[in-house]
Amino acid sequence: MTKFEEVLAATKLNELVAKRDDDEKMKKAILWGLAIIGAVAAIAGIAYAVYRFFGKDYLEDFEDDDFEDEFDDDFFSDEDEVQ
Repeated sequence: MTKFEEVLAATKLNELVAKRDDDEKMKKAILWGLAIIGAVAAIAGIAYAVYRFFGKDYLEDFEDDDFEDEFDDDFFSDEDEVQ
């Protein structure tokens, strides 16, 4: 091999190594981005779960006993007697 061919081969090798390093840096950046998005989503999910657990249950204000007197049970039996 001539000196020129050795330099050319070394240059190609350096380009491949540099390209691989760039690819690895890009993969690391994407991995970190996805990790941050996942962490934010997990924290938001936990915060929502805590909010739902400790939040006031508005249905407790309406108990079944409060509405029993509003409906007349004889309403349906009168229709059956007419037929």
